Amino acid sequence: MYGDQETIRRILTQHGDTWAVVGLSGNQERAAYGVARVLQRFGKRVVPVHPKAETVHGEPGYASLEEVPFKVDVVDVFVNSELAGAVADQAAAVGADAVWFQLGVIDPEAYERTRAAGLDMVMDRCPAIEIPGLSGRP
Repeated sequence: MYGDQETIRRILTQHGDTWAVVGLSGNQERAAYGVARVLQRFGKRVVPVHPKAETVHGEPGYASLEEVPFKVDVVDVFVNSELAGAVADQAAAVGADAVWFQLGVIDPEAYERTRAAGLDMVMDRCPAIEIPGLSGRP
């Protein structure tokens, strides 16, 4: 419902390669850490966004999306559903092209706002699961 295959393909292949991963820290036990590594293996630049602003996978981190000093194409959200809507709004405000809510992160109102703002959006899916199945870039 919130992640049709065409939108998933478009985000993974056409929206650019700079992904801000909100919730990514140096904690190797967290899902964001492994997903970010997979995104890097598939050629994405991963930008950690976390209050700790740690360097992760060789990329310097930022405390918020607003602090990232360059264009972010996709915002991948690893925060709980109660906080995710505000992150989606920030993604639209900083000019991102797409928002991706991870597995278990669901906010239908944020989905509607984000789509109304002209961004592509996927919810309750994982790019690390989806990206290996794509057969090249269009």
